[in-house]
Amino acid sequence: MPQTWMITGANRGIGLALTIELLRRGDHVVAAARNPWGGALAELAAEHTGALTPLELDVTSDESVAAAKAALGKKPLDVLLNNAGVLGARGEESALKMDFAMWREVFEVNVYAPLRVAQAFLPNVEAGKGRKVATISSRMGSIGANPSGSLAYRSSKTAVNMTMVVFGNAVRERNIASLLFHPGWVRTDMGGGGADIAPQESAAGLIATIDASGMADTNSFRNWTGEAIAW
Repeated sequence: MPQTWMITGANRGIGLALTIELLRRGDHVVAAARNPWGGALAELAAEHTGALTPLELDVTSDESVAAAKAALGKKPLDVLLNNAGVLGARGEESALKMDFAMWREVFEVNVYAPLRVAQAFLPNVEAGKGRKVATISSRMGSIGANPSGSLAYRSSKTAVNMTMVVFGNAVRERNIASLLFHPGWVRTDMGGGGADIAPQESAAGLIATIDASGMADTNSFRNWTGEAIAW
């Protein structure tokens, strides 16, 4: 049976690949982006009439999120996928020298925004049958991996893991699963051309793993194939 997914950052990278894969299999996608009417999303909307709903959304803005929630109304969502994210400026941050303004911007997108979006659209998820909130994290946020370098990005992913686990505990009694995923090292603008896997491979794996997930998997941290990752 077709599902309804809402994806943030749906206009490029993994978000766009997820949108394409879901539309191909007959699902409905609420494609959220700052400009959801241009580029590839416009082409997809024309190709999949009625199956793609563009939604203007700046995840860093309380006002934009409120406007997007009003625009979506009471539409049920089976899966809410927090995908929008930023890496931060390379070479401008380390444990010994930090651009703190840039670090704050990374946290705004990677940490605050997923919770802001999850809170706003929680009633829509409650109205759906899937009842899942998934967030794209990264194995770079794993403390157990004994990381070094890329402090701004790594710390933001560690923080969003904690944030969405606390959220997951808060909505557990509502029978809503909170899921965290490492999408793989993907060949996108963020991942770079030398990354391991194509966006389509990551998207297909994430969709299959989210489909197979339920309340037993809430607050789990896994990769796109479902393999557990150390916190």
